[in-house]
Amino acid sequence: MYSEDRIRQIVDKQRGFFYTGKTLDIGFRIRQLKALKRAMLTYQKDLEKALGEDLGRDPLEAYFCDVATVVMEANEMIRGLEKWARPETHFSGIHCFPSIITKVYKMPYGVSLIISPFNFPIILSFGVLVASIAGGNTAVIKCSSKSPACTAVMKELIAKTFPEKYVTVIDGGHDVADMCLSQRFDKIFYTGSPKVGVHVLEMAAKNLTSTALELGGETGNWCIIRADADLKDAARKIAFFKALNAGQICININQIAVAEEVVGDFLKELMRAFNRQIGEDPVNNPEYPHLINEGAYKKCADLADKYRDKIVFGGKGDDKTLKFAPTILYPIDADDPIVQKELFCPLLPIVTFRDKEVGRILDVIRRREHSLAMYIFTGNVNWAKRVMQTMQYGGGCINEVCLHMMVKGVPLNGVGHSGMGAYHGKWGFMEFTHPTTVLFGSNRLNMPTREHPYNKWWKEAMIKLVEK
Repeated sequence: MYSEDRIRQIVDKQRGFFYTGKTLDIGFRIRQLKALKRAMLTYQKDLEKALGEDLGRDPLEAYFCDVATVVMEANEMIRGLEKWARPETHFSGIHCFPSIITKVYKMPYGVSLIISPFNFPIILSFGVLVASIAGGNTAVIKCSSKSPACTAVMKELIAKTFPEKYVTVIDGGHDVADMCLSQRFDKIFYTGSPKVGVHVLEMAAKNLTSTALELGGETGNWCIIRADADLKDAARKIAFFKALNAGQICININQIAVAEEVVGDFLKELMRAFNRQIGEDPVNNPEYPHLINEGAYKKCADLADKYRDKIVFGGKGDDKTLKFAPTILYPIDADDPIVQKELFCPLLPIVTFRDKEVGRILDVIRRREHSLAMYIFTGNVNWAKRVMQTMQYGGGCINEVCLHMMVKGVPLNGVGHSGMGAYHGKWGFMEFTHPTTVLFGSNRLNMPTREHPYNKWWKEAMIKLVEK
């Protein structure tokens, strides 16, 4: 059990270690990233087993979604860190003469707090930790109480890899999270719901702590399917994505808007894709994951019962195994309550629109809170590109799902109610460092242009000349 005093002691020890300056050394950071990578591979089977216990994830799915992704993230940081951390040199400008050299240093914040969720407990803890280490910070990781098996393994892994004064894992519920938030951290990174994100930001504001939020999006992520889309390809990809982790993914598709001209054909393809990938009885398929706990299962089942007359596929679950089949709801109105909130489960509402009036569904999306992701399936890629460049959302794909988060060198981030800040690769390094500008002055050739008195004609002329 943790108390506020115990957590304060941990934070104080980490701040003391940070003040030693050891984390400023790039070589030190790279060694710690390599140590984390080795630990991930050493504990691979334990992590996969824990993900199976908490979420019912198949070992292969657990590996490529969580374990391997952390290793990839660490490798990218190891390769790029020296270049990214190198101070930038800038010409100060003639107006600063004779002080012509300015440096920008990439400085760590100090002691970081990482609050991770239950749905991808490994990657959303250690993936963020990679960025924190690369930035030169220490880290306290507050893991979700909803995924206890994963938390136990992560706690052991970190304790055997790093001293508590550098990196540590804290378990517990919301009360422990609030104990952490009441401390003075230098950087907070929270992944979770917009509602809790508001609370985190309020607590961080008391100490003016720099905060990054990766949120699910209050009204969910849209997928748009035009009449000219490859329906079989779209259905195949969507079925894979919606079955993954039983829909408990922040960037997953919350609802689909399908052109009414092709909705019948699309529904047939989507049903076939689900049956082909996870069978006609997914509830009894050992590869198909389950919902995180009884509360999540009941919420999903109750919502399915509420829309029972709209279910055209699925709708079955097992309250003992907490598995609920992918469930298609059709037809659903764009203003229905179910498409105005994040579902975070395998329910999939289908909204229709006339293809030539696709602008109307885009207006609906624009008026709602910004989503974390958006997906478009169409044969008109130029149209899709124009849409993607005019909407507000975190990231997304054209004729694909979810793979944008796997691309090296690009950020994962939200906007508005889907978050603030960004990470992955260089973007994670930048999120966990702050730029510090330092001008190098000179004690020679200094002219009195900027000094009083100002009643010299040449001073005005010179200032106007160099500051054009």
